[in-house]
Amino acid sequence: MKITNKGVDRMDSIVEIKNLTKIFKQDTAVSQASFSIQKGEIVAILGPNGAGKTTTMSMMLGLLHPTEGEALLFGKDPREKAVRERIGVMLQEVSLMDTIKVKEIIQLFRSYYPNPLSMEELIRLTGLKKEELNKRTEKLSGGQKRRVGFALALAGNPDLLFFDEPTVGMDITARQLFWNTIHELAAAGKTIIFSTHYLQEADDISDRIILFHEGKVIADAEPDLIKKQLTKQSVSFITEQAISEKVFLEKAFVTDLYKKDGRIHVITDDTDAVLQTIFASNLDVSDIRVEKGRLDDAFSQLVDPEKDVS
Repeated sequence: MKITNKGVDRMDSIVEIKNLTKIFKQDTAVSQASFSIQKGEIVAILGPNGAGKTTTMSMMLGLLHPTEGEALLFGKDPREKAVRERIGVMLQEVSLMDTIKVKEIIQLFRSYYPNPLSMEELIRLTGLKKEELNKRTEKLSGGQKRRVGFALALAGNPDLLFFDEPTVGMDITARQLFWNTIHELAAAGKTIIFSTHYLQEADDISDRIILFHEGKVIADAEPDLIKKQLTKQSVSFITEQAISEKVFLEKAFVTDLYKKDGRIHVITDDTDAVLQTIFASNLDVSDIRVEKGRLDDAFSQLVDPEKDVS
């Protein structure tokens, strides 16, 4: 089963992946991957370890050459200088030159680009503090290194940003600042691609999820669409009123109804329609709860269809 969003417009793509394949000796790491990413989208690339997502991102960045197919950024080969000037990258492992101050390495990176962000803007976007800017890189903590890595990714004022596990090692405050900045960048027209093992982040942040499994794209859609098609959704409530089960069961969008712990649970593929039925029928109910499924359940179901996630 492959889940896709048929409504996505592919006409004006920032990223165009066409039948991308990478074979290492006898091992096919990525097989015939195809997708497009549009300006301003925040896209999460997910998958189990060894699924092909890192290999795909490496080919998108021009760090690996595909065995077959092609990866185009802004309609060009990602290895071209004109493309590299328009992208920013933060890898999971942030490696910085020693014996240089943070502000010096940021200024160095800014000098590589024709239209860099100002130092003031980089400080605002990344949350770097004055004392951190004056520290030598080898004296930085893991969290501080990630903030510097974020600043280096943004230094050239890129139109397209890649992040590999960007919030690993960040505390709650740092994570919140990072994702707030990502939303601000997307609102300004930047395109964001990130990989993460934190499925809740992908659910909360991304406009779209591209899920890899065994080298193939097995889902490409909004998080809500993936959850809707693969997880059980329900509306539950408490009532003292005698309600006929037919009120719900005769609806095409209701698959089951049961009572448990004093609550009525309506299983459905359209929670909004169930709520509309409750209100339209003037039912006397209280404590309405809506459960729209979890992304980790959908993830498990896609990569292991035999697994029961109910």
